Amino acid sequence: MILDVERVAHGGVCIAHAPDGRVVFVRHTLPGEQVRVAVTEERRDYLRADAVEVIRAATARVTAPCPWAGPGRCGGCDWQHVDLAEQRRLKATVVAEQLRRLAGLDWDVTVEPAPGDDGLGWRTRLRLAVNADGRAGLHRYRSHEVEPIDNCVIAVPAARMPDVLTRRWQPGAEVLVEASATGERAVAIGKPSEQLTEHAGGRDWLVPIGGFWQVHAAAADVLVDAVMSMVAPRRTDVCLDLYSGVGLFAGMLAPLVSTVIAVESDSRAVRAARKNVPNVRVVQDRVDRWLRTADMEVDLVVLDPPRKGAGRSVVEGLVGLAPRAVVYVACDPAALARDVSHFAAGGYRLSRLRAFDLFPMTAHVECVALLER
Repeated sequence: MILDVERVAHGGVCIAHAPDGRVVFVRHTLPGEQVRVAVTEERRDYLRADAVEVIRAATARVTAPCPWAGPGRCGGCDWQHVDLAEQRRLKATVVAEQLRRLAGLDWDVTVEPAPGDDGLGWRTRLRLAVNADGRAGLHRYRSHEVEPIDNCVIAVPAARMPDVLTRRWQPGAEVLVEASATGERAVAIGKPSEQLTEHAGGRDWLVPIGGFWQVHAAAADVLVDAVMSMVAPRRTDVCLDLYSGVGLFAGMLAPLVSTVIAVESDSRAVRAARKNVPNVRVVQDRVDRWLRTADMEVDLVVLDPPRKGAGRSVVEGLVGLAPRAVVYVACDPAALARDVSHFAAGGYRLSRLRAFDLFPMTAHVECVALLER
């Protein structure tokens, strides 16, 4: 089909309409373009497709810097064909649209770049799949098929990706490649017991190899600055750091308040956090389960949930504790908007929002939101 592309949608796709009226979610295109597409998935109400020929190009279209990007190739990047400034405008449009559609809020969104970011060489952590021939690569879009690659242009140089990609691995393995801000590097299979030392907020942090840490080299500092500028801690405050990982936000809050309780379900992250922040009470539990029995006065909450968001039960548990403010770190704008709606039902309003381009060349965007009672 030849389609006229209408607007950007959540998830690194744009929307067009097929001749029969069905919505078509098209990758590798831009709003305003006319493209020939190949349908990759057909459902009763919609289609998925790849733009395989550009008939009328948008002015923001550029040549992809990665030779493995494009229809049917690596699924890791959504916007390699888009000028970097336009990528950020598209992400701002998506965040605003999700807030309007799911939370009923009209919000003017600007997506801020990380310091010194030119869109490439930022990713410090990669999970590579290995094909039947023992070649490591990245999955194709919505597929278990592996695209063998020779390099990854969004990886930090310290990851030394060609060294990993030219080796032969056990077919079916998952290879972890991590390069820390302190110069350490790890290449591993599975979940090794070792740790890397990261640096953020002016100090070092132990992080398990394969454990959670922000993937952009500048992200931890960017998010610490954003969270601390919103949280406005007082010396007498009791604070919660939920989905606390290795204790990054808890550690930054602890010297400024009376008490910090960090809650995290991953055992390896908890062990690291207890070393990183010995002056913080670190609880190993699921956040939703812990909140069901929490009976305490709380002044501030910082939460950084997984991509699916916190969800109604967690939000209702927090509303029941009546903190004066909640700072929410979100890696998915739809999940954030749904949770903002749940907070609104409990008497909390969104008062500040910052969005950051911590995943250039992809559709992902990180937000930090302040909700006040």
